[in-house]
Amino acid sequence: MAQNRITALLDIQYPIIQGGMVWNSGYKLASAVSNAGGLGLLGAGSMYPEVLRTHIQKCKQATDKPFGVNVSLLYPDLQEVMDIIVEEGVKIVFTSAGNPKIWTPFLKAHGITVVHVISSSKFALKAQEAGVDAVVAEGFEAGGHNGREETTTLTLIPMVTAKVQIPVIAAGGIATGRAMLATMILGAEGVQMGTRFIASTESSAHETFKNRVIQVEEGDTIVTLKELAPVRMIKNEFYQGIEDLYKKGANVDELRAYLSKGRSKKGMFEGDLVEGELEAGQVAGLIRSVEPVEQIISTIMEEFRAAQQKSFDF
Repeated sequence: MAQNRITALLDIQYPIIQGGMVWNSGYKLASAVSNAGGLGLLGAGSMYPEVLRTHIQKCKQATDKPFGVNVSLLYPDLQEVMDIIVEEGVKIVFTSAGNPKIWTPFLKAHGITVVHVISSSKFALKAQEAGVDAVVAEGFEAGGHNGREETTTLTLIPMVTAKVQIPVIAAGGIATGRAMLATMILGAEGVQMGTRFIASTESSAHETFKNRVIQVEEGDTIVTLKELAPVRMIKNEFYQGIEDLYKKGANVDELRAYLSKGRSKKGMFEGDLVEGELEAGQVAGLIRSVEPVEQIISTIMEEFRAAQQKSFDF
């Protein structure tokens, strides 16, 4: 496909970015996506700083293509994380949550391309003012931590592209070439996919969790914990425990205490489908197999090209 602002900015063949998901996005996944023509991201949120350094170094050994690091601006040890990113020569950083004004100047001063994840046109404008190079506009369908606005991708993308001049990457509910084309017709210049890459051979997620993702049906995921940070997860006993707390009138501290037992690691990395937090997007209902990354991206691009060529005669 022809180059656009996203492929040029990130120096990639296809405008497909892998979400930097906690407990799923180690160097094997990131390097595989980059080697297949997209942009792989390491998920710093589930890595201690020195573990992140190791994954960056291994990723550099596994690919000579561009890759990046996803950093939540709400996590601790940010100065150490950012210093490691600079020391290891990472060229691309995707930031999420928090205020992009705080770290964007630091990263840009070291020649790093910065992309920030947003959930509304208001935050897209703030990110543009902060100097980021592009934004990821993530709709409410997305798995994991979500925006409070509850705006869906189909609505969010044209709203954001109407407000900002920088390129927009669509996220939330995208796992196919047809969905990729749809968001690009609406103004996006790239897509970020998370859940589709959970169900990949190279994902660092536990096999039990991968297999649960491909069994998800319509309605099996839900957004909860809006008092803390909205998160979309697969319904299970852990989620039911949250619901029981709500029914008892639990306060924020009680909800936080319930979450403070390493639930996301337990679910996604260790494969505890009962007591673990299982983060996945609504689009899991369309995913039915765990496949190598190269096959996933090849299929997406075949679907994209076929949908592009299809004509409608009304």
